[in-house]
Amino acid sequence: MKKLLHILVHPSYEKSRANKVLLNHIPNLECITRHDLYELYPTFDIDVKREKELLLSHEIIMIQHPLYWYSCPPLFKQWIDSVLEHGWAYGAGGTALVGKIWMQVLTTGGDEVAYSKDGFHKHELQDFLLPFKRTAELCHMSYHEPFTLKGTFKLQESDLEKEGNRFSELLEQLLEVPSHG
Repeated sequence: MKKLLHILVHPSYEKSRANKVLLNHIPNLECITRHDLYELYPTFDIDVKREKELLLSHEIIMIQHPLYWYSCPPLFKQWIDSVLEHGWAYGAGGTALVGKIWMQVLTTGGDEVAYSKDGFHKHELQDFLLPFKRTAELCHMSYHEPFTLKGTFKLQESDLEKEGNRFSELLEQLLEVPSHG
């Protein structure tokens, strides 16, 4: 079974119904390491050595965060800048992450219509994710299409639960967990 590093990057996690549901649908398996950046680094003083060790010991790097201003929360940006160093993650000699899987788990307040060419944001969600895709590619990682949960402000508890189940199924596929049926 592959090892998965689940990195949660949400500055207001306690207020996020959607992110709580997703986090609660992550199975308690030995192959999954949960890692909350805002809990670990509230002052943004990232332990780069520790972060690199975690990346090296996992095949799948899954980053869960809300879409903030068409991007990510500031601690995730700092994490990228600090941890994915030239000569280690990319560039000459930068081969530490070759072949690992990069996958994001994203929540947005805007729904499917808002993230369309004719919608409020005038672009599809994937357009805003190009910098993350290129980061993964620059680091010689395999970019996996993100798991997205849109329109979170409007979703009922039953809808959130369905999305949580969909997320669980995806995790099982990624980890190649045998089914119990």
